[in-house]
Parts: sequence; structure tokens; C-alpha cells
Amino acid sequence: MVNNENGEIASAACSKLSGYDFYQRILGSPRYVVAPMVDQSELAWRMLCRRYGAELCYSPMYHANLFANDVKYRKDALQTCAEDRPLIIQFCGNDSQQILEAALLAQGHCDAIDINLGCPQAIAKRGHYGSFLQDEWELLEKIVSTLHEKLSIPVTCKIRIFEDREKTIRYAKMLEAAGCQLLTVHGRTREQKGPLTGVADWSYIRSVRKEIKIPMFANGNILGLEDVHRCLDTTGVDGVMSAEGNLHNPAIFRGISPPVWQIAKEYLELVNQYPCPTSYIRGHLFKLFHHIMNINQNAELREQLATGNQMEQFHQVVDKVQSKYEPYQKGELIYTPEETESPSDSGQNLLLPPWLCQPYIRISPESHRQKIAEKERDAIDPNRTKRQYFDKEGNEISRKRMKKLRRRQRRPSKTEAQIQLRHERRLAYCNECSNPQGTKCEFHLCRVCCRDKCFTENCDCPGHGILIKSRRAKAKRYEEHHSNQHQEENIDSGVATENLYFDSTVINDGAVAATDNTI
Repeated sequence: MVNNENGEIASAACSKLSGYDFYQRILGSPRYVVAPMVDQSELAWRMLCRRYGAELCYSPMYHANLFANDVKYRKDALQTCAEDRPLIIQFCGNDSQQILEAALLAQGHCDAIDINLGCPQAIAKRGHYGSFLQDEWELLEKIVSTLHEKLSIPVTCKIRIFEDREKTIRYAKMLEAAGCQLLTVHGRTREQKGPLTGVADWSYIRSVRKEIKIPMFANGNILGLEDVHRCLDTTGVDGVMSAEGNLHNPAIFRGISPPVWQIAKEYLELVNQYPCPTSYIRGHLFKLFHHIMNINQNAELREQLATGNQMEQFHQVVDKVQSKYEPYQKGELIYTPEETESPSDSGQNLLLPPWLCQPYIRISPESHRQKIAEKERDAIDPNRTKRQYFDKEGNEISRKRMKKLRRRQRRPSKTEAQIQLRHERRLAYCNECSNPQGTKCEFHLCRVCCRDKCFTENCDCPGHGILIKSRRAKAKRYEEHHSNQHQEENIDSGVATENLYFDSTVINDGAVAATDNTI
């Protein structure tokens, strides 16, 4: 099988498989699936997950328009290898031709193209894609059918449910009829996100499973391997997709909870082999170390990870985590639970010690709403105790000043001398008034005084961007040019008038002569 430049399959003998033929013969009947995650399911992470039992991986979500038109974006996105199969590449978009162009370029590097119809985030709303297309069935039918007809590999879809169960079933059947060959159903509505995520409803997934004939994956409520098997039994789907549970424990499909430093080191080794942006690395380490970084005593480690931008710095954080918690793991020391910043939010009902990979359990939407209501009541309570903030010397400071100090602490590269010099520069005042002067002003003035000086003395100040002299000169040149052009037009119009007078005189004389002859 040979691929051409557009990724199209050139062998005429290769026919596109569909439905369960595709699921079994191409994908290998996977049950354990790693979800498409923006900036998180890159090649290094996919290879780590495959090492720990993942049978199918999705790429991160790619923007179809950028993928089709931006060569650099496409080159960075199409990071894969021979061992990275089976693989499904996911696109978002709202134009059938744009998605088709992107899919044609990608189809030679994967086993199927997935359309993101489930993203509930604000960026999807602004870009008009993901779950914000779920009411535009005519458009979705066109997108799916176009890809189904024009691609040499199958098209799949990932959706969220509606509150109306019957509408969800009709939605799934419409996509199936349009040509979708594999459907993933996330058992939450578009509104269930962030603090309002709540519990996914598997009964909707089971209802859809009974009505469609193509392979189907379930997504939602997957915290461990026992949840995977329970979901398979409850819903009757063919496979289960994990997103957040996978990020906190990439060994979720093995049913084990290894130490976080072990997984982190394996991931960093894969990053050396399959490089990716440092923001991806930092994001993965924060997920793996979530329960550890929530401990007050590890605040310095958290800051070091947050400001790290080099592999050496990431390795240092991992080594420090290992040196602190490995003696407890080996039984050399007895672990005493440490104080956490927000025990209610992180659900410190941990079944395992914090240094082992395990899921993050969100608080319920009801608890979140209750917390918000309490904060609102406290804000209007005249008898509430006002929070106080202090600097290192114990002096009371404002909340605004406290936030500035915390931001400064997150920039360890700046020394105290540099910070002091920065404040000293601010003490230079305008030569004409008491306002601070512009740091780049040639006249050592504030902006208002500088503008007055430039206006009265006809000069420029590039530091403030005040160009009075230059603009006056430009205006003068324009006036001179316009005046010369006007004079030329007057001369031309005068000549034309004389010619017109001469022509009319000749015509009139001829008319008189003709009259005389007639008489």
C-alpha cells in the first residue's frame, strides 16, 4: 500500500472497511481507549499509555483550517511513529470542505478521522465547533457524508448527550446514517463542565447502544479499571474511553497505581525520544503530581514546577518528589498525613497515599453551588472578619499588594537587586510637573508635558510616540503637492476652454455662411 503526497491511498486493491469489519480488522477490537485531549495526548504520552495497556489512542484535537493551510502547524501535529497504531486523528471545524482538506492530508498517517462534536469549552463556542454544532444537524450530516464519500479511511464522531433522551438517540442515528463508522458518546450534556461536571449518565449511552448498529465507545465516570469493566457491562458498548482518569494514572488500563515518580521518569524519557512543547510536559507533571502539589509543605516544589521550562528543571522536580516520598513507599519511614491547601476541593478521601497515581475526584455540583452561595453571603455580611495580609517583615499590606508579591515570587530568575533597580527607575519625575517621567522620553518629561513641548516648539519625541514635527512636515508636503496639482488642472481646463471657444466660433461662422447661401 503506497501513499501519495496528499495521504490518499494509491492502491486500488485496498477497499475501505466499515462498521465492525473496520473495528475488528483495522483497530483490533480495542476496549481500552485513550481520549483525544488538547495539548495532552501527544505522541510521547500516547506511547506511554500504550506501554501500560492502551489498545487505541486518539490524537489531540486539531483545527482543520490551520491543519490544511499552515504547514508548520501540520508538521508539528503529525508527530507519529510505526508503533503508534492504531491511531485516530481528530479534527474540529464547521466547514465540510475545510475538514475534508485537512483529513486528506492526514489520512495516510492514521486509521480513521474523528470529528469533534463534544468539546463544551468557551473556545469551542467562539470558534463554533465541538458541542456547539450539536443542533445543526443538516451541517453535521453534510460534514460526515462528505468525509465518508471522499476519504479512503472511515470517519468517526465523538458527541455529548442532550437532556432529551429521544433526541440523543435520533442524533446518533442521524450520524450513523450519514456515514459515521464508530461513535463515542460522552454521558454528559454540554453544560456539564468544570465545577458543574457532575456524574455522567450511562443510561443514555445504553439507550443509544440499543439503537445503532455501528461500534460504539463510552466516555465518562472512568476512575479505574473496575469502572471500565462496569461500564462495559452496564452499557453494552464495545470499548471505554478515558481522559482525565488517564492523565492522573496512565496505567489505568492495567489496574495498577505506580509511584508518580516512576511514571514521570518514563514519560520524560519518551519526551527525549519524541520531543514536545514544555507546556505539555508541565501539564502532565502537574496532573501526575496533583495530590502531592496540593500539600502545603510542597509549595516550593509547586513553584519550581510552575516556572520550569527546561528538561533539567523537570527532572529536578521529579527527583525531589522521589527522594521525599520513596522512603515511605519502601516502608523505611511511617507516613503522617500532611496538611493540604483545599481538602474539600481535592477530595482528600484518598484511598491511596498521595505519591501513588490515582484519580482526582471533583466535588459535586451541589457542593460547588453551596460554596459559591456561602461566599456571596459572606461578602455582604457587615460583621464578617476582614482578611489581613502581611509581607515577609510582618507589615500589613493590601490584597492587591499581596497578589503582586506572589506574582513576583513566581519569577525566581529576578534577583532582589533587579527588583530594587526597577523600583528606583520609577522614582524619576518629570522636569515640569510632579508626574513620573517617561522612561524613553528624550526631554525627561511626562507624556502631557512632552506633548505640549512638541506642539509649541515643533519637535518630535520617539520615546512617547509624539511626532508633531514629522506630521506637520508631511502635511506641508501634501499641501504643496495638492496645490501644484490644482494649478496644473486649472491650466489644462483653460486650454480646453479656449479650444472649445475656437471650435464653436468656426461652427457658428459656418452656420452663418450656410444661411447666406440659402437666401
